[in-house]
Amino acid sequence: MGDLIVDFANWIWGLPLLILLLGGGSFFLLYSKLLPFKYFGHAIKVLTGKYDSDEEKGEINHYEALSTHLASTVGMGNIAGVAIAIVTGGPGAIFWMWVSAFVGIATKFFTCTLSIMYRGKDEHGQVHGGPMYVIREGLGKSWMPLAYFFCAAGLVGCLPIFQANQLTQVIRDVLIIPNGMGNSFFELFGQSFRYTDLYTGLVLTVLVGIVIFGGLKRIANVASKMVPLMIVIYFLSVITILLMNISEVPGMLGLIISDAFSGSAVAGGALGSVIITGARRAAFSNEAGIGTAPIAHGAAKTDEPVREGLVAMLGPAIDTLIVCTLTALAILITNVWQTTDLDGVTLTSRAFESAFPGVGNYILLTCIFFFASSSLFSFSWYGSRCMAFIVGEDKKYVYNYVYVATIIFGSVASLSTIFSLIDGAFALMAIPTMTSALILAPRVIKAADEYIAKMKSKKVLD
Repeated sequence: MGDLIVDFANWIWGLPLLILLLGGGSFFLLYSKLLPFKYFGHAIKVLTGKYDSDEEKGEINHYEALSTHLASTVGMGNIAGVAIAIVTGGPGAIFWMWVSAFVGIATKFFTCTLSIMYRGKDEHGQVHGGPMYVIREGLGKSWMPLAYFFCAAGLVGCLPIFQANQLTQVIRDVLIIPNGMGNSFFELFGQSFRYTDLYTGLVLTVLVGIVIFGGLKRIANVASKMVPLMIVIYFLSVITILLMNISEVPGMLGLIISDAFSGSAVAGGALGSVIITGARRAAFSNEAGIGTAPIAHGAAKTDEPVREGLVAMLGPAIDTLIVCTLTALAILITNVWQTTDLDGVTLTSRAFESAFPGVGNYILLTCIFFFASSSLFSFSWYGSRCMAFIVGEDKKYVYNYVYVATIIFGSVASLSTIFSLIDGAFALMAIPTMTSALILAPRVIKAADEYIAKMKSKKVLD
């Protein structure tokens, strides 16, 4: 079964999906005449709460909406995902992550603007956003199979198994094994698992359950406090590593760019493999075009769709262009990617330990705890929204029970199977998300022109 999952993920992340995500994002970028990039300053003003209003529809403010989504993206994709990208695609994969993030800014603007333009109401009258509502409200009932397709894929793609796996792995490598524990195993389905991994999974299950069963407002409240803290700790740690090796930074940036077009660091020098690896890891990092961001931003308190689209576009700039780049440079500068066969979060952990002997592992463990925990909280909301769309608001709670139960599975299962399962589901989610956004793109441009004209008439937009 594990081999089938891996093979499916590798198959679906081929040229057609690459064209859909990178090509679609490039279309958004050119079609909008670089509009999202012209109003970064205005987006930051919106984020600070200047335009917040409790009288507008929605559940959370602009900052909480972005924090909720960043809690899921500025996470394990930026630590473990970058390490996997370098191991499987070489340093050049990071360049293609940059390209994906650059066009992803435009993709986020379009998809999240649509998530406000075409919000739908549940049976209790509460408004919600996301690709499924965009399809139903924007394209019509004849497109409903595509909406259900997105939700079905989302039920799998939003599971917490990858975050649980990597958090368990770093706890095992940093705390458990070095202290002489983790040597007891149990057998299940013919495979051996560590008892300590099971115990870690059980603790995570309880922790996550306490937060996610409190609903979106509790998740957003926790995320809005955790996201700034975890970014600051991680940012300062990696910047210190780079300052300690400042003379090597230009060379590493040059390596990323040169390898992006040669693929020399990949077996066989396959350039196509480098591009695909970068695009896959970027999708896992910032989720532009996947469809989770519109769900979070669709809950924002605003009646201005373009305003939320501008806030949402800040996501890829933060989680991929900044955080992923810092992680990549830390791994490349410390040279651990060439001196070990480690993968995922363990490789990043080795980079930190190489830079800060004796304490590096613990610094990264602290960061990963915040990253993974915040991701675990946020993804539950996305999955429950998909469940609610399929079976109704009163039955969405079923997903949270399944969600917390799979944390235990993720804690003991193999990385390759888990990563491919989520990768494959993300690819399936991208198909309805990008298809609906491309069809409805002219309506976004019309709304953007009207919003910009209105803001300029009020003399609050340059």
